[in-house]
Amino acid sequence: MLRKTALAGVAAAATLLMLAGCANQPGATSTGGSGDDGGSGKVDIPAITSIETPANAVLPAGSGNAKCDGLTIAYVGAETGPNAQLGINIYNGVQLAINQHNEANPDCQIAFKKFDTEGDPNKATGPVTQAVNEKDIVGVVGLPFSGESKATGNIFDQQGLVHITPAATNPDLTKNGWKTFFRGLGNDSVQGPAAAEFITDKLKAKKVYLVQDDSDYGIGLAKTTSDALGSALVGTDKVTTGQKDFSAVASKIINAQPDAVYYAGYYAEGAPFLQQLVNKGYTGTFVGPDGVKDDQFIKLAGDASDGAYFTCPCIPGELIPSFADAYKKLTNAEPGTYSVEGYDATTILLAGIDAGKQTRADLRDWVASYDADGLSKHYKWDSTGELAAPAVYGYKVQDGKIVPIGVIGQ
Repeated sequence: MLRKTALAGVAAAATLLMLAGCANQPGATSTGGSGDDGGSGKVDIPAITSIETPANAVLPAGSGNAKCDGLTIAYVGAETGPNAQLGINIYNGVQLAINQHNEANPDCQIAFKKFDTEGDPNKATGPVTQAVNEKDIVGVVGLPFSGESKATGNIFDQQGLVHITPAATNPDLTKNGWKTFFRGLGNDSVQGPAAAEFITDKLKAKKVYLVQDDSDYGIGLAKTTSDALGSALVGTDKVTTGQKDFSAVASKIINAQPDAVYYAGYYAEGAPFLQQLVNKGYTGTFVGPDGVKDDQFIKLAGDASDGAYFTCPCIPGELIPSFADAYKKLTNAEPGTYSVEGYDATTILLAGIDAGKQTRADLRDWVASYDADGLSKHYKWDSTGELAAPAVYGYKVQDGKIVPIGVIGQ
């Protein structure tokens, strides 16, 4: 489980604002990063303040008449590690759904257990093995990241334990023949082309430079995005997990003079990369995917994050008042990336338990045949575990906060 930015230092921003008149869309705030006459204007797309949610969304409370005993739903994924916040967003959504269910159903109290993978494929097999061997666990929400999902899918499948990922987007995950893996969002075959169209059509970038990390997620997303960018792609480069010095990559980008940079990876490296890029003088648009879209990115990148854009096959849960209010009451924080998807995934499992599907086999079959609305989208899977027609949203950094700008692809 997966955002984009217009960047400048304070002095540079002041100069660029004076040039806003040459931009080619209403709301544009500066010239493009290429520095030549063919460069596009840097575009400021306004935020949205509300979204429509399904009127008949299934909610965790259900009827209040459920009966069960001794069952557990687990979250398996990052609780710690460099990109832990994306996992924390999810398990907070899981916790909220279970709390609401248990409050409404005194005769069916579902336990919740968490297993920390640190988001690391090399460390994930141990926690997953532990989870599948605990027989009271009948369903799992996770894993958030594509690499760890790839490394552990066979373990879940061999034990018949259904799991719904709210965040892992590598398209190949549903090509392994697993019967227990379900993806609760669009994959990067959807996000990549949507990102490319957003950058070239909405942000008016004529020259795009793409940088990818070495994760399964970053590699897959870079492929689908670069394929869709076509002739607009003027350069590519790679970074590695844990990398600290991005000066060589930044110099290549400055020399290429792109209007936009798309970073396919996670915020732990994306934030310092952007900061160093801006410090070298880059004034174009930065765009990142769902793996970068998190408040930790702003915290780590500082002022360089101002005006960044993101693409994400995730719904802005902060614009769903009933969910956002309950989430803030539980966590003292706004919903984050994939919080509402974690909530919806848990609700699907809870609804199955409430309907009497209380063995691993029955709950897997329940998910496989599920066809109903959640708060974030309609959930119905094909035989491989993919959703039909998932939406991709755009977001941007504005006044130090990530705000949604609406649907950018479907």
